[in-house]
Amino acid sequence: MNKNVKELTVVALMAAILCVLGPVSLPIGPVPISLTTLAIYFIVYLVGTKRSVIACAIYILIGLVGLPVFSGYTGGPQKLLGPTGGYIIGYLPMIIVMGLVVEKHKTNRVLCILAMEAATWILYLLGTAWLAHAAGMTFRAALGVGVLPFVLLDLVKICAAAIFAPIIESRLSKAGVLPSY
Repeated sequence: MNKNVKELTVVALMAAILCVLGPVSLPIGPVPISLTTLAIYFIVYLVGTKRSVIACAIYILIGLVGLPVFSGYTGGPQKLLGPTGGYIIGYLPMIIVMGLVVEKHKTNRVLCILAMEAATWILYLLGTAWLAHAAGMTFRAALGVGVLPFVLLDLVKICAAAIFAPIIESRLSKAGVLPSY
């Protein structure tokens, strides 16, 4: 298979994974529990920073035009302008921060967990700031509903990705499915 075709196919597949898992959510307040971050943790391990950023940008653009790929099967510009818009946009810097470490140190699981946790706090910061603005809340109140309920679950997602993503990546690479990064 042509290398460019393989690259495009892999990025499209990762965007599709985000589109399938992103809407799956559990509403618990203004910010739902979703599988988007879990998908992102795995995708970065599998395809690296550049491809992950492109796949996530495609996912965001697909949602922006109105396809129901965001949490709760929603989409459209109102979703990005609403209370969770900062979290959606925050996926991009989150990917960049964690990707830079994971790409170079993917066999060091502890370092990867720390990088994913730090990157998730960047997501929390951006999302909470926008939530406070969009919902007319104080930053502290937004932190209470937009971060605190998610910290432990996100740590579980991070650990799951650190354990299972390298195994999946190894098997897919040996099968010749994934391009190297």
